Amino acid sequence: MKNLVLILLFVVYPFGRIFGQIGGEGIYRFLDITNSAKVAALGGDQVAFSDNELDLTFYNPSLLTDSMRNQLSVNYVSYIAGIGAGYVSFAPNLKRSNTFAVGLHYVNYGKFNGASETGELTGTFGAAEYALNLIFSRTISQHLRAGINLKPIFSSFESYKSFGIAADAGITWISADNFLIFSFVARNFGSQITTYYDNAVREKLPWDIQLGFSKQLSHAPVRLLITANHLNKWDLSYTNSQNEGMQSDPQSNGLASLLMRHLIFGIEFLPGSRVTLRFGYNYQRQKELAITERPGLVGFSTGIGIKIAKFNFNYGIASYHLSATSHYFSLSANLSQLVH
Repeated sequence: MKNLVLILLFVVYPFGRIFGQIGGEGIYRFLDITNSAKVAALGGDQVAFSDNELDLTFYNPSLLTDSMRNQLSVNYVSYIAGIGAGYVSFAPNLKRSNTFAVGLHYVNYGKFNGASETGELTGTFGAAEYALNLIFSRTISQHLRAGINLKPIFSSFESYKSFGIAADAGITWISADNFLIFSFVARNFGSQITTYYDNAVREKLPWDIQLGFSKQLSHAPVRLLITANHLNKWDLSYTNSQNEGMQSDPQSNGLASLLMRHLIFGIEFLPGSRVTLRFGYNYQRQKELAITERPGLVGFSTGIGIKIAKFNFNYGIASYHLSATSHYFSLSANLSQLVH
């Protein structure tokens, strides 16, 4: 635990500043993109789990346990407008008191046509962002674990490139029967080290504080999950100041609405040991992205988890707009069970 504290202090002291901003503000926004099919199906962000699935440590590093050693997890997201994203992680079987995992988070925005200021085509260029995840965790007591995730970041848009570093820190309490879980997570605190062009001002990272809760019912195959995010900023509502004719809904800025914008709800149905059904609701996503006259299923998500032999497969689907739906795929396995 002492090593985890030293690492945390190393990151926070030179780089860490608390910023209260959300979408549209800050740099490296790809860090907030969901890549786990399981988490996507449960509303897009959940941090309180006891499941033995390595990709969940992306959201809360304290979820990394000894039982995940030698586990490999591969995730792919068919995101909006042809954007591809993914996360690959592996937990080597190192004989240490601390548990360690490494992962790579990436977003590929595709190819674009370049043009001069006169409209003459100059060729194509790409845009992509990457974050290496170095995850450490340690058991504090029988019910308590702590973890940290160090994330060197590389961002490239055409000839403009930037480096940065961020970190997540989490702590999780799990009951003896694994039915009740509480988690606290501080995500994406750090700094932009090099800017996209010379003499530019360093931009803020999408800093976030989260509290998570999950409860599996004792006499029913049901698990309830709630995560409260962006606790470093109370008012998450948005008004387009450029549109003078826009009429705001007075209820959208009421106390209940402001509170709901912080909460993400998920529910899992566990009819058997090999199949799990999932549903989620993200109120903030619905308020930001739905068309008022035709909200449709924006903000809602669903998915399924299937265990086939020694493989765990998860699929999730989330609606962001009437014309924008994302699909999530996750596959994981413990390599030590595959190779005898």
